[in-house]
Parts: sequence; C-alpha cells; structure tokens
Amino acid sequence: MPSFDVVSRVDMHEVTNAIDQANREVTNRFDFKGTDSRFERQESTITLHASSKFQLKQMLDVLEGKLAKRHVDLGCLLVGEAEESGKGARQTVTIRQGIETDLARQIIKRIKETKLKVQASIQGEKVRISGKKKDDLQQVIALLKEQEWDMPLQFENFRD
Repeated sequence: MPSFDVVSRVDMHEVTNAIDQANREVTNRFDFKGTDSRFERQESTITLHASSKFQLKQMLDVLEGKLAKRHVDLGCLLVGEAEESGKGARQTVTIRQGIETDLARQIIKRIKETKLKVQASIQGEKVRISGKKKDDLQQVIALLKEQEWDMPLQFENFRD
C-alpha cells in the first residue's frame, strides 16, 4: 500500500553555518564595532546579545538573511520578546521542528474533508498518509502544499 510521511524538519547543520556567517558579519560591521554583539546557539535556541533593542532588530535581519540563503524556512522560527537589562539587550529565537499534535489534527481534518480514499495517522512528530492509489496520495500532497500552515511541511518516505 503506497504511503508517505508529512514532517517538519530543519537542517541544524545549515543553521549552525548561518549563525557562524552572521557572527562574522556582525563582528566586521562598523555599526557593531566596540559592542559585544553575538549569536549563541544552544540545541534549538539561538540567543542574540547586543547593547540595544535597535541592534537586536538589525541582528535578527542579518540572521534571517543568512538562514534564507541557506534554504532554511523562516516559518520555523519563533522570535521571542527583546529583553533589555542594565548594560545590554537579549532576545531568543527558537527553531521549531516536528509536527505538534494540534497541527497534525488540523492536517488530518483537512484531508478527511476532501473525501479522498486515504488514511492518515499521527506517528510521533509526523503524519503518515497511506492509500491504495498513488494518484490519491499525490492529490493530498498538492492539497497540503497549497494550504497555509503554521509550520513549513516536507513530504518524505514516499513508498509504492
């Protein structure tokens, strides 16, 4: 029985490379000279350190540009509030991966509304779609691609 998986993943190696490039650009830019502006990554959280909220906004633009050049979908970023303390400002950006249960239920509900002869099941952080005909599965992929979702979706593990 043909099937495929709907997932939401980010290549963390590309994220690390984008952060390294962004750090290099920030250290070389004239408007950041003499400040302790930097990006730090811990697991799936990126922390931006700067001396003001204005610089944090500029750093966020640099980071998003570097991530986009490396084909990391910006829809997976969850940007937190900027926090100012005595001598600096800090902001966290969380990289979201995996399909949460609520989003998986929305995907399954949308598929069932089409009345296509496919089955959808939640398997951890992915949704498996299976059906008798390959054409039905391709219609589901087209349907999910045209829909606007909270997270970027990828389709993998397509099997006959």
